[in-house]
Amino acid sequence: MKKTVAEKYRHVDFSRAKRGPVVKPEPGKTKISIRLDNTVLRYFRALVDKAGGGNYQTLINDALLEHLHRRSTLDVVRQVVREELSTNSPSRGSSRGLQRTRARPTR
Repeated sequence: MKKTVAEKYRHVDFSRAKRGPVVKPEPGKTKISIRLDNTVLRYFRALVDKAGGGNYQTLINDALLEHLHRRSTLDVVRQVVREELSTNSPSRGSSRGLQRTRARPTR
């Protein structure tokens, strides 16, 4: 720090100061460093600009949460379909369940 800049703060008492952030982080959130494509950043920053302000990081977080929710819903639907297919299968005792058939090419 230059001497002229530091002179302004000579009278401030830092003896009871604590290290760390002044604003406490929200519970349930963790600060990380992540590398994203520039295209992704431009997209979310443009959304914020178009909306007239906001936080692009929050938009990225919301998009990731939505993806997780959609993914878990898809997994649940797949599981239900598998269970229904296995209980309604015409070959009940068979461990093979339903078989897929392919049309054979004509010669």
